[in-house]
Amino acid sequence: MNRHSLPNRRAHEIIEFEFRGLAYTAGFGHFENGDLAEVFLECVKAQSQSAADARDAAVCLSIALQHGVPAEAIRSAVTRDGHGEPSGIVGAVLDLLHGGRADAAE
Repeated sequence: MNRHSLPNRRAHEIIEFEFRGLAYTAGFGHFENGDLAEVFLECVKAQSQSAADARDAAVCLSIALQHGVPAEAIRSAVTRDGHGEPSGIVGAVLDLLHGGRADAAE
């Protein structure tokens, strides 16, 4: 499976939200057709485990997207609780983009 390259200069959208009581900033880039292509995540507690987990999750999510895995396939595959709420940051971010459950503070 080949990676879909992105142009060096591209539009980037930023959203602030809260997940598990922590504030996050998410950046999103899209392919020319509008599909999600990359995600950047930062946590307000920059040196915390949550921040490291968020950055690593964003890298893995971006790699999957750029190798052709649809965002909706990832969204439907992530762990959720008994009420359908996301158990992790990847699900929270993808839900937010889908019309979301995370507490957006745009």
